Amino acid sequence: MESIEEGGRPRAWARVERWVLRLLALTNRLRLPGPSVLPVAGALVGLYSGLAAGLFANLIGLVSGMALGFPKLLDAFDAHSPTRAALRQSFAEARWQWELLFVGIPLGLSALVLSRLIQPGGPRSQVKRRLEVLGLLVLGALSLYYPLVALAAVNSVLGHMHDVGREVRHLPPWWVMLLPMLGGALVGRVLRDRPETHGHGVPEVVKAVEREGRLPGRDGVLKLVASAITIGTGGSAGREGPIVFGGAAFGSEVGRTLGFTRRELAILLASGAGAGIAASFNAPIAGALFAMEIILREFQLRVFSPIILASVTATLVGRGVMGSAPMVRRVAYSMVSGWEIVFYALLGLVTGLLAYAFLRSLHGVETFFHGEGKGRWSARVGRLPLFVKAGLGGLVVGGLALVHPVVWGTGHESINDAAVRALSVSLLASGCVLKLVATAVTLGSGGSGGTFFPMTVMGALAGGAFGEVIHAALPGVTAPSGAYAMVGMGGAVAALTRGPLTGLMMVYELSGNYAIILPLMVTCTIASALCHALVERRAGVDAATLGRLPVDALVAWVEPVEPGAWAPEVRERLLASHEKALPVRDDAGTLLGVVSASVLEAQELRANRGTVEGWVRRVPAVSVETSVGKALRVMDAHEVDALPVRGEGRVGVVTRAGLLRFLQRERRIRQKEPPFSPTELSR
Repeated sequence: MESIEEGGRPRAWARVERWVLRLLALTNRLRLPGPSVLPVAGALVGLYSGLAAGLFANLIGLVSGMALGFPKLLDAFDAHSPTRAALRQSFAEARWQWELLFVGIPLGLSALVLSRLIQPGGPRSQVKRRLEVLGLLVLGALSLYYPLVALAAVNSVLGHMHDVGREVRHLPPWWVMLLPMLGGALVGRVLRDRPETHGHGVPEVVKAVEREGRLPGRDGVLKLVASAITIGTGGSAGREGPIVFGGAAFGSEVGRTLGFTRRELAILLASGAGAGIAASFNAPIAGALFAMEIILREFQLRVFSPIILASVTATLVGRGVMGSAPMVRRVAYSMVSGWEIVFYALLGLVTGLLAYAFLRSLHGVETFFHGEGKGRWSARVGRLPLFVKAGLGGLVVGGLALVHPVVWGTGHESINDAAVRALSVSLLASGCVLKLVATAVTLGSGGSGGTFFPMTVMGALAGGAFGEVIHAALPGVTAPSGAYAMVGMGGAVAALTRGPLTGLMMVYELSGNYAIILPLMVTCTIASALCHALVERRAGVDAATLGRLPVDALVAWVEPVEPGAWAPEVRERLLASHEKALPVRDDAGTLLGVVSASVLEAQELRANRGTVEGWVRRVPAVSVETSVGKALRVMDAHEVDALPVRGEGRVGVVTRAGLLRFLQRERRIRQKEPPFSPTELSR
């Protein structure tokens, strides 16, 4: 007979009830600090970046299909047509990855159920919100993935997922010229009231990370749409810049929703940017290196997990939506002789000069269309509405597309043609020059898109032409030109971004051949160093002159804090201030150093239990007569981003970000530069 406890309840039931109460008590003691949630958030950011890359590619295909007609789409309605059969086969061969349902649905539902069990109030409210957001994001990604795979299957059959450069030859010449003009005018109209979205993607993300700011998600979506119109109607631009911007914007929104610190937001921004590169190129290692080398500019252990997980998940999703086939045809490669290292070093010089020429051309076109160029025509064009300027740029690009099909869209086919030696030296060289001009005109006139992929096309064409000449002169000691085309891609990317590791790893992953590492290391290093030296040399004189100006006008005069001030109160004051740093002064009036928001946020738990004395960065104070250059050198010497400043009867602080903004702004005023200078674009 079943034993009975007090109250008439069975003993077994009472035991279960006690365990349930204990479980509920445990859930209420659950804590989800930012560092523990950050890798999960990074994976989710990568998941949505992969979805955005797939959606962007399909959107470009949709625009191309609308622009070039729907003959295959109309044929698909015929039950006995080959297109109908190809659609069925495409759906059968699509990478649906049903295993994602068996993993994602339990995870998402578990997070939602657990969030319901937690009682709100105090720190538990943040835990509850984070679980709800994570669960909803997982389920939302699954609901978007499968319709996107279906759309990609349809587009792959209709031919809209591929570049249509070869089809341009079969179009009427008047339509080839008119279509980019209409696309440019439409993009100019869309972006008329959103000047913050006119950039090329990567510089905006870098600046957002530097200022530990945010990128609005709405701007990311708008940039994807505008770039899809530009590329789909024949504008010469790349997909990677918008995807980098969109992924970083989504990472920013996720981080703000989850209540992350500014430093953690910067890591999520970089995770989204790297995930965009990983999904677009099917290169997860290159995407992770891009995030750390170009965007975040640091290789610390705490940033590895979110960035790598973001790149991996983005690549998996991108392969499911866009296929796992390599972007570039893999060419058999081996070094024929040791003399080739010399030629690859020369190729590094060529691609470095090419990247610098592209930056100067883009800068020149932007200056002209902003009305700040020399001559009266620039002033006249600068007064035109944005949609008219972008339409004029599109008209020029359409005319160039009649000369060479590489100008149309991203020019992806030309990379493969250069890799398999399907183009003559004249076509390779002319294609490189025309692609450079067309991309500068597309983006400089107001079109939307990235500079990353066009630079890879230019590098492949330049490398192929260089390889053809070298191989014709020395066939016994050099490899075929396809190898030089592949290495030229890496050198061009390394020079443009000044990130040799990113260019090296990207081409290595695309080629799948370890033997190409040695020439890549030589070419990427030399190309990056040369372009960096040329860009910095042009800006060096102004920087030196401006660096002698005093910091007086840049000082934020604030009330200092004492070493014994309570850390939580100081943190709240820092979060509400613009400078994110405060001077620290003792009772005797001596300036001891500065305390910054980033230090207190990084040590949040320990900083909650005491004064700020242990978090003070002890650095020497400077006077208001100290030059900007000397202040920056003092910051570099002590590895800080702020310095205390002594004034007449008052105390202030000057920050690295403020000094750099001042130098940049003054340089633009003196040189009459447009909003996006070559220095920013090459970062």
